[in-house]
Amino acid sequence: MKTIQQRDLRNYSGKVLAEVEAGESFTITRNGKPVAELRPLTQRTFVPVAELARTSANLPRIDYNEWRADMDAMIDQETHGRE
Repeated sequence: MKTIQQRDLRNYSGKVLAEVEAGESFTITRNGKPVAELRPLTQRTFVPVAELARTSANLPRIDYNEWRADMDAMIDQETHGRE
């Protein structure tokens, strides 16, 4: 997160907002003290492979046969697939 002074936000708001649209976040300061954050409203939809690998590395393994049995138990086999 970048830090920007209130004065620079006022003077360069177009440039700052373009950076926010591109995904950058800012801490706004007044007299050297943080007073606000400026960040994009939309969340990123793309997750880099390295981040996915790092965050999923410690998840428990899923046994396919157990998972399938759980799904079959939850889905009524008589009505599944019928319109």
